[in-house]
Amino acid sequence: SIEPELDKNLYNCFMYGLKIVLPMYLVVFAVGGLFEALFAVIRRHEINEGFLVTGFLIPLTMPPSVPLWMLALATIFGVVIGKEIFGGTGYNIFNPALTARAFLFFAYPSEMSGEKPWAASSVDGISAATPLLAISNDSGISYDWWDMFYGYIPGSIGETSTLAILMGAAILLITRIGSWRIMLSTTIGMFLTASILNQIGNIEGTGPMLDIRAINHFVMGGFAFGMVFMATDPVSSAQTNKGRWIYGLLIGFMAVVIRCINPAYPEGMMLAILFANAFAPLIDYSVLQKHIKKRQLKYEK
Repeated sequence: SIEPELDKNLYNCFMYGLKIVLPMYLVVFAVGGLFEALFAVIRRHEINEGFLVTGFLIPLTMPPSVPLWMLALATIFGVVIGKEIFGGTGYNIFNPALTARAFLFFAYPSEMSGEKPWAASSVDGISAATPLLAISNDSGISYDWWDMFYGYIPGSIGETSTLAILMGAAILLITRIGSWRIMLSTTIGMFLTASILNQIGNIEGTGPMLDIRAINHFVMGGFAFGMVFMATDPVSSAQTNKGRWIYGLLIGFMAVVIRCINPAYPEGMMLAILFANAFAPLIDYSVLQKHIKKRQLKYEK
């Protein structure tokens, strides 16, 4: 349904968003906190504050119209399957917030990746497709680059404004919480892969996704958000400096390949990060083994 037109001043926009986002956070922290407490009792240890970060990130990965009961299910899945089943905070292989999103993405795809989620994407409630979905469907809808950069587009709550995401990246880098190596290498991997696919896209009949420029990939979908807040997760990402370069390059490469080659998944960043999470231990192991062998050869000489 189309809601009455609102005066799009700062206060009205803030209050409109608050009515959507606040219930989501209440559900996530209530349900997630309950299961965190349950596992703390079972394992007889204190409640870990690590869920605070996961709890803040989960709603940001969701479309604004996701039903609250689905959000509760996703939170339970992210906490239990994404973290607690591996032993709790510090032992999880996959990013719990992305695990929660992946659960809804595959369990309820129509709520996460179709036209339906974007009905509440603007202050006046007009339905619209996300930029990536519009291109993958060849719908003829186009968005200005600056609109995508500032966030005047439909999409998941945390991914629309690249400007706000970059401000968050600056805070993470200044406080040394996020790895600049992962952010930079992910960007480089995306730019190199997109540039190569652009050359293939010049061939007639290859489809519109291959023609997306790297600068557009950066502001479309969840690329910037995933690069800054998900790929840099200190637990599920690579731990060695050289491994972080490889890990980031892999994410940038996979995100563009999934977006452009597989029309069933026009987003790509979520799957790319989860894929890299799975290989992060192997990447670190390979880097360490190579370093050990190098030192052994040096010692033998």
